[in-house]
Amino acid sequence: MTYLANAIKMTTMMQVLQDLTPLNRAVCSLGYDQAVDYLCEVLPFRVIAVPSTFQHNGWVIPPSWDVKEARIVKDGRLIYDGTEHPVGVIGLSSSFSGTVSIEELRRHLYYDHRNDDSIPFHYRQQFRSWSRDWGFCVPKRLYDRLTPGHYDVEIRTVESPGVLKILEYTHSGTSDFTIVLGGNLDHAGVANDGLAGCVVGLEVMRQLIGRKTKFSYSLVLSPGILGSEIYLAGISEHGRKRLLEGIFLEMLGSATPLAVQESRQGMVNSLHALKASLDHLDLPYRTGPFESIIVNDEYVWENYGIPMLSFSRFPYPEYHSSHDSVDIIKVDSLNESVEALLGMIDRLEASPVIRKKFKGNVCLSNPDYDLYVDYGQVALGDHLSESRRKLRSLMDLIPALDRPVSVKAVADHIGLPEGEALEYLEKWAAKGLIELL
Repeated sequence: MTYLANAIKMTTMMQVLQDLTPLNRAVCSLGYDQAVDYLCEVLPFRVIAVPSTFQHNGWVIPPSWDVKEARIVKDGRLIYDGTEHPVGVIGLSSSFSGTVSIEELRRHLYYDHRNDDSIPFHYRQQFRSWSRDWGFCVPKRLYDRLTPGHYDVEIRTVESPGVLKILEYTHSGTSDFTIVLGGNLDHAGVANDGLAGCVVGLEVMRQLIGRKTKFSYSLVLSPGILGSEIYLAGISEHGRKRLLEGIFLEMLGSATPLAVQESRQGMVNSLHALKASLDHLDLPYRTGPFESIIVNDEYVWENYGIPMLSFSRFPYPEYHSSHDSVDIIKVDSLNESVEALLGMIDRLEASPVIRKKFKGNVCLSNPDYDLYVDYGQVALGDHLSESRRKLRSLMDLIPALDRPVSVKAVADHIGLPEGEALEYLEKWAAKGLIELL
């Protein structure tokens, strides 16, 4: 194979997709390991290798699994070869050899209910390795054309103790706070679901090389759900606190519209920065609250207290099928995604970050501080100023901040111009109540 040589020469995101899409990137597999080796030639990733003996919260690392043979034969004629596409055999299928009736065979066949000629992606056994069956994923037209009789089935797999591999690459900034870009490197044989997000993240990190930044930026590529859970479980509480927030990159290569899914938490710095970047580039996109657009690894990060957006082009018609190939990937879609994320980073770097240095509530009217905002009292006949009311909202918000937040995120939340918010916050910093990083 020439995948390592190709990686060294790689100059485009499309080249990575062309090289890695055909691999059978099951969670623990030869194809996944090949993808890891390839990407380590592109960027000096740290490879986190977790053995199958590690378990956490009931999550079990599946065995290393590769398909050597997968055939359905009737009357000596080959009906189906499950090795012709990486999704042709259900994920983590057990081996099987025998003759079965058409009724029994159909109980082990899965087809895409959306169209006749695609092959579905069946992945759930990778998360339930303690309960496994054998099976094929086939086109619906093949399923419908099966005739009564008996079929010879042969599925031969090779298994060994699994090692789950996670890739991490960090661009270090001047502060400890890290913005994470996440992606799924598994998903056998498909291009947009997972892999397109990975190559977008890869290109963003490559363009940050040599740049001085305030934040650190980390690209974490792992198998879906399981990889994120194990990655976060392996980080100390102190280490997780420096992970300020993140953006999960998903399905960013198709011609479908961009979508920004919000975090469960409010005032997420990257959300305000990403939307401002998309608006500046005049790229159409839609937004929605958490889990309104997609459910993927972002929920794992959120449950560890780390706000995680989703940046995607979901939904798209080829999702979870063999039609999710390099053919549906558009270079313009990849480039737009990279440009939007780099614009987000520019805005994150430009807006000061508020770090609170006190607990509780400060008597802001005390002459030692003189930061109290009085926007008037109706009962006393005062004229109520809308701008003063918003400034008062900012005053009331600062003691409630429980993590570092950018001035832009706070200003957008309240509806104040960023410059006006910064002018007031600089007075807090001068009194030693906050830091502006």
